[in-house]
Amino acid sequence: MTRFTKADLEAARDRLVPDVIADGLQVLFSGINPGLLTAATGHHFARPGNRFWPVLHLSGFTPRLLKPAEQHELLAYGLGITNVVARATARADELTAEEYVEGGRLLEATVALRRPRWLAVVGVTAYRTAFGDRRAQVGPQERVIGESRVWVLPNPSGLNAHWTAATMAEEFARLREASLA
Repeated sequence: MTRFTKADLEAARDRLVPDVIADGLQVLFSGINPGLLTAATGHHFARPGNRFWPVLHLSGFTPRLLKPAEQHELLAYGLGITNVVARATARADELTAEEYVEGGRLLEATVALRRPRWLAVVGVTAYRTAFGDRRAQVGPQERVIGESRVWVLPNPSGLNAHWTAATMAEEFARLREASLA
């Protein structure tokens, strides 16, 4: 992986990262927002400490561990990636509640247009704020967007110490099973 300087990363602030998306996916994963390394590389979940890619593989969604630079291979598995908030920041706590709510509105429009079977939001706090559901827990939600069901997954950031890669993989696997049913 290319080494980025602090200046390189700071230059990526507010940059947008294109979605990995197609119509009719089995699961559209939605991160909170791109981090600076993701924005600098253009690859979702690019920070080495982020557990998204290992957990995706451990849960059975992918037959092998993909690298962030291989993100477009997800489409062949019926998977995609977007974000609740499009702009890149160093940390999610730099986002405002208004950005989350607007991001939730835009995400609903994307899901209604693209019609994935499941929308999987990675981060319960982000989901609660974006969709105004203070009681949401990890797992399937009552909310549907058109015909798309919604599942909240734990945030795979290395900062989320409440969940190990193994326990996250169990929750991702629950969604995988539901997406195949």
